Amino acid sequence: MRHAVCLLFFYSFVVAAQGRADEEAEFRKLAWQKGPTEGKIGDKATINVPEAYVFLDATNTRRFLELNGNPPKDGHYMFAPSTGGWWSVFSFNPSGYVKDDDKIDPDALLKSLRESDGPSNEERKRLGMEAIFTDGWQVPPHYDIQTKRLEWGVKLRTAGGQSVVNYTSRLLGRSGVTSAILVSDPNTLAADTEQFKVALQNFSYVPGERYAEFKSGDKMVEYGLAALVVGGAAAAAAKSGLLKSFGKFLWIAVLAAGAAVWALLKRFLGRKGEAPPKQQ
Repeated sequence: MRHAVCLLFFYSFVVAAQGRADEEAEFRKLAWQKGPTEGKIGDKATINVPEAYVFLDATNTRRFLELNGNPPKDGHYMFAPSTGGWWSVFSFNPSGYVKDDDKIDPDALLKSLRESDGPSNEERKRLGMEAIFTDGWQVPPHYDIQTKRLEWGVKLRTAGGQSVVNYTSRLLGRSGVTSAILVSDPNTLAADTEQFKVALQNFSYVPGERYAEFKSGDKMVEYGLAALVVGGAAAAAAKSGLLKSFGKFLWIAVLAAGAAVWALLKRFLGRKGEAPPKQQ
């Protein structure tokens, strides 16, 4: 019996090791763009990818999200340090010009986010993905009028008990808003956020798309800054205000990685502090 148990343990270990090898092989297939280079976020913006950072285009980011247990989405772009400590995803929403003169109520917004957990997780369940719950603010929403950046950090918890933080920046542009989401371990969030903010200094809209280039007659949205925290267009569709559930929209924005996948990603990106092999 003891022999049989040992064999079973050994078999499980081998299967797990093979699974990790297969996952790493899938990461290696991605077309990594190694810095220094310029990452193009569609035709609206760019981000300078410095040395020791990597970037994935939309096609490869779709697969990257899938490998990390997230819904595969088009029009998203991954940016991360090659040390593997954190990763981020950029996407542009051509919603229109957002006025930045409204007030932000963090308590009301948190209530709305929590209310969205139910519908969000129904969508994740439909896709065969683990449920994610909103625990609270890691960093309450705040807006920098100089950089035109709205930022906040949300503490999330998976059904399995893993904690992760999404630190989100909304970068306002002339014809829409770029979302930049940092996915980090809560234990390293402070340092990761500082790195992320430095990296965002290398983000820029292409000429003609900058917020200051707004002209009379440009498309304007019906909502302001607060609505961007709880779903943007979903808020505009809610006739009675912000305190509605926007879960069917929000499930897209919640990025997480299972503990095993997170460890694999950090090991893969961070091996000897080198970036992944660049596809030819």
